[in-house]
Amino acid sequence: MNKAVSNVKSRNILVLGAGELGMPVLRNLARRAKDIEGAKISVLLRASAVESDIPAKQRDIAEIRELGIAIVLGDLVKSSIDELASVFSQYDTVIGCTGYAAGINTPMKLAKAALQSGIPRYFPWQFGVDFEAIGRGGPQDIFDAQLDVRELLRSQSKTEWVIISTGMFMSYLFEPEFGVVDLEKSKVNALGSFDTAVTLTTPDDIGVLTAEIVFYEPTISNEIVFLAGDTVTYGELADKLEAGLNRSFDRSEWTVPVLMDELAKDPQNMMRKYRAAFGIGRGMAWDKAGTFNVREGIKVTEVSDWIVANLIAR
Repeated sequence: MNKAVSNVKSRNILVLGAGELGMPVLRNLARRAKDIEGAKISVLLRASAVESDIPAKQRDIAEIRELGIAIVLGDLVKSSIDELASVFSQYDTVIGCTGYAAGINTPMKLAKAALQSGIPRYFPWQFGVDFEAIGRGGPQDIFDAQLDVRELLRSQSKTEWVIISTGMFMSYLFEPEFGVVDLEKSKVNALGSFDTAVTLTTPDDIGVLTAEIVFYEPTISNEIVFLAGDTVTYGELADKLEAGLNRSFDRSEWTVPVLMDELAKDPQNMMRKYRAAFGIGRGMAWDKAGTFNVREGIKVTEVSDWIVANLIAR
């Protein structure tokens, strides 16, 4: 934990986005805010999302309203830094939950708006891997953009920041498009090697833990907080799939040279960038023992739990 004592308290909180991560964060902030005097939660959404006739979107909007969360209309892509700063300035804490869908330049744009607004506390969208351990110039250029954001935040002292490192979203590891787990063919394709490790956390657990970090006493300030639902090698992943699904899985290694060659053939392919970066393995995994959730004794979903909950039924 950071030794410096912070007097900042998160009581008037704006969350950016209500997607795969935003909704769990909103649910858990609203749950925790009930026990904290003066705490209130708002979410910034595009008008098109609020007015959408897509059933899933309608359910999310209804849930947000039932939770007592105020909806603020805005557009992170179309709005200028000045316009965003004006919105942010009405809160004491802004939490970015938009992901990379808004574009590679959006994290820096939001960080600049946050600092310009003068808000006391900012949680940037950095819910991922250990960008500093990875370093610059790797196959995934988005990671370099995240390092730029960290440098900007560290260059000032007016706005306190908290970065939450979560590893990969656990469900993403099992996405057919990612290619690591092929359930139909009962095969695991290891990125790099079967000894390469990856840290994984579910969005639901990230939501629970983020809410705890936001309201934690003493206030966490200017710190990178590590979480982990599980840290496994690709070999251990294959073992867990075999145990959970009670069938054998073929194993194949996608070595780093192969992954880099695939990327060279299609250098703008986002999936190939991720595969190559995870194949290299640096900064993609850390020991659970040093994580916030272990330190605080908060139960999280491990890979075996996820397999039982999501794959056994298939």
